[in-house]
Amino acid sequence: MISDAKQILSAFTAKIPSSVFGPERVNYIADHIHELQVEQRIQILQLVNSILGTMIDRQASDVELGGHGAQNYVWYRIFGKKERVADIPQFTEDEASTLIMILLSKSQIDFLLQEKNLDFSYSFHFDKAQLAVRFRADAYFDLDSVALNMRSIQTRIRPIESLDFHPVAVKTMSHSYIKFGLSLITGITGSGKSTTLDAIIDFHNDADPCHIVIIASPIEYVHKSRKAIIKHREVGRDVNSFKEGVTQALRQDPDIIVIGEMRDSDTIMAALEVTDTGHKVFSTLHTSSAVESIDRIIAEVNPTEQERVRNRLADVLISVASQKLVPSLDGKRVLAKEVLIVTPSVRAAIKNNNTSEIYMMINQGGPQGMVTMEQDLLRLYAERKISKESAIAYANNKTRILQLIKG
Repeated sequence: MISDAKQILSAFTAKIPSSVFGPERVNYIADHIHELQVEQRIQILQLVNSILGTMIDRQASDVELGGHGAQNYVWYRIFGKKERVADIPQFTEDEASTLIMILLSKSQIDFLLQEKNLDFSYSFHFDKAQLAVRFRADAYFDLDSVALNMRSIQTRIRPIESLDFHPVAVKTMSHSYIKFGLSLITGITGSGKSTTLDAIIDFHNDADPCHIVIIASPIEYVHKSRKAIIKHREVGRDVNSFKEGVTQALRQDPDIIVIGEMRDSDTIMAALEVTDTGHKVFSTLHTSSAVESIDRIIAEVNPTEQERVRNRLADVLISVASQKLVPSLDGKRVLAKEVLIVTPSVRAAIKNNNTSEIYMMINQGGPQGMVTMEQDLLRLYAERKISKESAIAYANNKTRILQLIKG
């Protein structure tokens, strides 16, 4: 099956005239990909599914293929380390571009060619596990050829108890306890933000008779309504933008609105406004600490709006959890996090533009459910889950972690 699909790709790309080069080769593939027969497309899709199935078997989080950088190899990220896969066929840049476009509709191909980037989701039935598996995908250009990253979406949601949040922190995130306000899950790419967000949604789905609207690009885990009714709106498919999704949600009688990512000032302003109307909002940011998250939100908006946004953020922000996945001693990865609970003192610091004071408030806020990244890394080191070197490497404040370890 794999060899047949590889032959189909090779034969198709061999037809590209030698006079066509650079980005025009991708355009040629896009213009002629419809010439592949249905049976040939199915065989190529089966090849993709085989690569993804192997990825799941090896517990890889991501797969990378296509583009100049891949050097014709398929690459997996396994427990944080990116590795080329020797026992999967190699694909030329043209073959990889063809394989990637097979996954896309004509409108998606047109969007990719115009915008040079496309976020989408992909799913198939994995026979070995007897379940449907989903992937978050990003197609993009790398030196005039198409490349693809696909990230595996967990087939099972981790219970929120397994994430080791303080009970007070869990309570502040609960719609049953606080009916409105903004809670942020932040971290760099690949830090497990989506896993935590899905755990929070599932926590409400088990206990809260509410309406949850999820706006994401793309939709990753698809929740089944239990105690709560959950609606999924994918940007680009069900709604045009995050901002429109948030604005439209107000007319859909939601209790909780989940915004996959606050990517720009428009989305940030919409999130603050919808929180102001008395809704509970969860969202993510690409930041590595709680203080940085606050500063980033304020810095993203127009300078003339920053004072107003600072005051509004202080009024609606409830909590910030900034997390990292740290290499563990067993060769896997473990979650480390910084948690800020917005107390009156924190609120005053935000309003007075004294965010530099917040770190010490987190440091001293253990009884209120707070923990600094350095305190949590020290806990993991003391529990012999991570090495001293990893604790230091992943700390935001190197001086502070060294003091804690010596102490």
